Amino acid sequence: MRALRSLPLSILFVLANINHARAIDIDVDDKDSIIHAAWVFAHGLMTYYNGNQTGNTPGMFVNPYYWWEAGAAWGSLIDYWFYTGDETYNEQVKSSLLFQVGSDNDYMPSNVSTSEGNDDQAFWGFTVMNAAERNFTNPDPDQPQWLALAEAVFNDMASRWDMSTCNGGLLWQIFQFNGGYDYKNTISNAGLFMLAARLARYTDNSTYVEWAERTWNWTEGVGFLDTQYYYFYDGAHVESNCTDIEKYQWTYNAGIFMAGSAYLYNYTEAPLWAQRTQSILDSIDIFFDSATGIMYERACENSHTCDTDEKAFKSVLAWCMGLTAVLAPFTYGTIYEHLVKTVSGIEQSCVGGLDNVTCGTTWVNVGWDNTYGLGQQMSAMEVVLNLLVQDFPAPYTASTGGSSTGIVPSNGSDEEAKVSTTGDRAGAGILTSIALLMMLGASWWIAI
Repeated sequence: MRALRSLPLSILFVLANINHARAIDIDVDDKDSIIHAAWVFAHGLMTYYNGNQTGNTPGMFVNPYYWWEAGAAWGSLIDYWFYTGDETYNEQVKSSLLFQVGSDNDYMPSNVSTSEGNDDQAFWGFTVMNAAERNFTNPDPDQPQWLALAEAVFNDMASRWDMSTCNGGLLWQIFQFNGGYDYKNTISNAGLFMLAARLARYTDNSTYVEWAERTWNWTEGVGFLDTQYYYFYDGAHVESNCTDIEKYQWTYNAGIFMAGSAYLYNYTEAPLWAQRTQSILDSIDIFFDSATGIMYERACENSHTCDTDEKAFKSVLAWCMGLTAVLAPFTYGTIYEHLVKTVSGIEQSCVGGLDNVTCGTTWVNVGWDNTYGLGQQMSAMEVVLNLLVQDFPAPYTASTGGSSTGIVPSNGSDEEAKVSTTGDRAGAGILTSIALLMMLGASWWIAI
C-alpha cells in the first residue's frame, strides 16, 4: 500500500473552516484545488452513513439508500483514498466490505439475500475489485481477500447464466419471488461483463475473456446494444423473448461497457476492443448537455423524475470515464474535456444545504436544485477525482504490483476459472426455497 502523503494545505483549511464555506471553487489545473473539493464531497457523502452507530448495520447507509449504492459508495471512497492519500475513511471502508460478505464470502448476506439482484451483487464485486487493483489494505490472512471476493461474485453470476429464455443472459433478479425476475436487463449483464474483463486483466486468465465476449455478444444479439449508434437500452421481459425492449438509456450502462471494453483492450491489445471503446465514448455525447457540455441523466433529469437510484448513476459514468482514460489512453483528451466542462456545473450546483456545499441532482441549470443525497455527493466526487487520473498508475494486476490473492491461480496460466456447476445451482435453489420459507414464516426487517 502506498504511504499516506501529507494532506494539501487546502484540505487543512477546509478542516478548520468547513462551517464558513460558502461555495466550492475548483481550479482544474490545480491539484490541491481538486483534492480540496473531493474532501468536501467525501465529507458530505459520509453524513449519510450511520452503520457505525449502535443498532445499525455496518456497511449500510441511511434510508432510502439501497444496498447496491452502499457498495458503490465504498468503492468511491477507495478512489478518494487512492487519489488524495487521505486515509480518514479507510477503516470504515474495510470493515464495511468485510461485514457484508455473507456466510459464503460472495456478497450474499442474509440481511439482503431475499431482495438482492444480480446488479446489486455486481456493484459490491466492483468495489472489492477496486480494492485489489488499488492495493487497498488487505484483510488479515484469516479473512476473505479482495480478489477472492471478486472471483466469488463472478462465479455466482456466471452460474446464473440463463439459457431458458432470450438465448442466454442474466435475469435482473436472483430470486423468483422478487418483482423483476421476469426481466433481463443490461446493467446485470454489464456487471458480469466488467467483472470478467477486470479479472482477465488482473489474473491473466483467458477464461474470463471468453465470458466477457459471451456477455457482449449476447447483449448485442438480443438488441440491448444498438450497434448503429452504440446506445445501450435498459432491458426486456422474458415473456416476449426479450423483444419488448425498454429503450431508456442510462449513464451507468454505457459507462460500465465502455470501461470493460477498455480493460479488454488494455489486456489483449485487440483492435476490436479499441474500436468498441471508442464507439461507446462517441455515443456518450448524449449524456452531455449540447449547450454547456455538462453531464446529465437524460432519461429522467430534465423531467425531474430521477429516483433515488438514478441520482447515483452519474457517479458510475464518471468513475468509468476515469478508468477508460488511463486504460485506453487514446480516449483521454475527450474524457478530460467532458469532465472539465462538467466541473463548471458542479461548482454551480454544490452550494446548497445548511453547509452551503451540498450538491444537487441537476448540474446543468445554474444554482442548487433543492435536492440532496448520497448519490449527488458521490457523483460530484467521482467527477473531480477523475480529473487526476494521469497522475496515477493504471489499476494494478497480479504481475504489476497487485498484492491481493484469490481462489483462482494468478500465474499466467489458462487454467479454467471456477464456475459453479449444475449441482451448485440446485443447491442455490434449495437455499432460495429456505429463504422464502423464512420470509413467509416470520416478519423481519430487511436492510436494503
